[in-house]
Amino acid sequence: MNKHSFLEDCAAIFTGTLLVAVGIYFLKSSSMIVGGTAGLGLLFTQFIDLSFGTMYFLVNIPFYFLAWFRLGKRFTINSVICVSLVSVMADNLHHVMRFELLTPAFAAIAGGTFIGLGLLVLFRHRASLGGSNVLCLVIQDKMGISVGKTQLLFDTSILICSLYFIPLTLIAWSILAAVFINLILWMNHKPTRYTVHYER
Repeated sequence: MNKHSFLEDCAAIFTGTLLVAVGIYFLKSSSMIVGGTAGLGLLFTQFIDLSFGTMYFLVNIPFYFLAWFRLGKRFTINSVICVSLVSVMADNLHHVMRFELLTPAFAAIAGGTFIGLGLLVLFRHRASLGGSNVLCLVIQDKMGISVGKTQLLFDTSILICSLYFIPLTLIAWSILAAVFINLILWMNHKPTRYTVHYER
């Protein structure tokens, strides 16, 4: 299909990043972890005195180079904007939203669903949240393997590495969130179902 308009891309980037930030806030509020560079950012905040948003932005920097050479300038710029927005939103949502009651099951399901929907919106507008998202999209473009499958593999690897720092019960709930994230991508982001062409 033809490319989206500039206004459509702007609206999608705002919508997608807001959904992801809210999803991360759900998981973070329940002390859960998430896959990809967001998970690395959450882990690193336990050892480095920086906010999640700052750490998340820094962890993503190396992946911008891969995106620039393999997925194009427009995709990379969009991804930098998305990571920046998620970083700012995730660090400031506590000013506008607090939970009196948030069970782990609901946090995992709702958080995973929000993140999955947000990523789906961003992918369909040639943007991502950097990190493993970039690797997964490169693999999909080159090998035709669904983003959901490869993203689940990366997310599981991050969660396994987190076992040393996070209680097993929270890891189990985090895995449930990862399942919801990647089920949404697996079912809705097929290599040939929704293709938008942009200039690189």
